[in-house]
Amino acid sequence: MNSSFHIGQIKVGLNESLFIIAGPCVIESRDVCLRIAETLLGIRERTGVDVIFKASFDKANRSSIDSFRGPGLEKGLAILDDVRTKTGLPVLTDVHEPAQAETVGKVVDCLQIPAFLCRQTDLLVACGRTQKPVNIKKGQFVSPDEMKNCVEKVRSTGNQKILLTERGTFFGYNRNVNDMTAIPLMQQIGCPVVFDATHSTQRPGGLGTASAGMPDMAPILARAATAAGANALFMEIHPDPANALCDAACMLPLNEVESLVSMCDRIHHLIRDPKS
Repeated sequence: MNSSFHIGQIKVGLNESLFIIAGPCVIESRDVCLRIAETLLGIRERTGVDVIFKASFDKANRSSIDSFRGPGLEKGLAILDDVRTKTGLPVLTDVHEPAQAETVGKVVDCLQIPAFLCRQTDLLVACGRTQKPVNIKKGQFVSPDEMKNCVEKVRSTGNQKILLTERGTFFGYNRNVNDMTAIPLMQQIGCPVVFDATHSTQRPGGLGTASAGMPDMAPILARAATAAGANALFMEIHPDPANALCDAACMLPLNEVESLVSMCDRIHHLIRDPKS
């Protein structure tokens, strides 16, 4: 199975152009989201690489009870709708509970299943029933081959618009590592594969009450994943990562994004057409 589909106006498929999914980890405010989205719009215009804006209205999986979670469903969806209307960018957000899927699906262009929830049958089916594209993040505890079971849960609803995201595998305590063969292995399931460049550098719980990370490694991993044939790149970005309210240790600064996207696009074209 190798079908193409659209997320907003972006054509997505195993043989389509590279695109990126990017934005802050969590919705901090309307102003921060719009600032990031407008920057992404400029990057799209200058590089020709399509962009999907990503931000979460709630981060249910946090290290500490005191961690910032976001504005919640109603306020968060209003901000995402505003971003979509004002910039024209497609938007993506996480869904944590089956009851949220229908409401979220009326606003966003793509629903995302968090990695720790990738095996949750009711959640996958609820998101599939919206008939919106669904991005399933591969759990750090799941093999690439096992992701076919997650895919079949969404496909059981008649929804074939599915992406899979590679975001690293647990390697002992507080460390993720990447096996780039996961990219072609999951593509064999018939789904485009996204590579999460920033979460792949995460050290879960590494700061005790928050995750640590190595964001300086994200560009290296992004380039490697593109060379391995990834169909898209996922990256969390922020104008001031050190003061971000969520995943501050992993995010890329806005001013580093354009050069990375441009370089990865060149790599993508090179592996598709070595003579170009």
